[in-house]
Amino acid sequence: GVGKSTVSVNLACALRQLGAKVGLLDCDIYGPTIPLMMGVRQMPTLSAQDKMVPPENHGVKLMSMGFLVEGDQPVIWRGPMINKTIQQFFSEVEWGDLDVLVVDLPPGTGDAQLSVCQTVPLDGGVIVTTPQEASLGVVRKGIGMFQKVNVPILGIVENMSYFTTPGGERVEIFGHGGGQAEAKRQQVPFLGEVPLFTEIREGGDRGVPAVVAGADQPAGKVFVEIARTLRQQLA
Repeated sequence: GVGKSTVSVNLACALRQLGAKVGLLDCDIYGPTIPLMMGVRQMPTLSAQDKMVPPENHGVKLMSMGFLVEGDQPVIWRGPMINKTIQQFFSEVEWGDLDVLVVDLPPGTGDAQLSVCQTVPLDGGVIVTTPQEASLGVVRKGIGMFQKVNVPILGIVENMSYFTTPGGERVEIFGHGGGQAEAKRQQVPFLGEVPLFTEIREGGDRGVPAVVAGADQPAGKVFVEIARTLRQQLA
């Protein structure tokens, strides 16, 4: 609802454009959207070692439950199956030599989040929110979860911060500055505002993220700047 997958795909592509070798892992088992947003439909192939070879597009290696089920077929699994699948996405996928693996997580603080935190050592978590209090309440829980499992918070991204009218007026329909205020309250970096751009939504629907369509355009630039900050943090 706050645009975690939108931020994930654009940050992954921005990191790639900055020269990193990047993978993107979709851990939203029940509602995978990475295949659509990255414009990939084919199933993974198998290597000589019987590992899944991740599809690749826009220079980013990809893995998602969406590659393994047909169309709109639902995944109806209990927690242990979720845990096992996520573990296999790390151990049985031939990711190769990556600089960064971006992990797109579902909402909440449940099985998927715990499985990821317990399976691999994470360098940090990026929190995505919208400005309004309803979203910020969930953010606090997410930050608390990462703190309990000793994962550093790299920062907060405020998505859908505002839109600009044709006349140039800035309209903050979801409120003002909630993400930045929460970052200050939590004493974590504020990574930036992502405005409402039609290009971001259209890019996700077409499988061409805004960063790929135009890294020098306003909709792409914002993600490149956030990615540049993250690279510096992770260096």
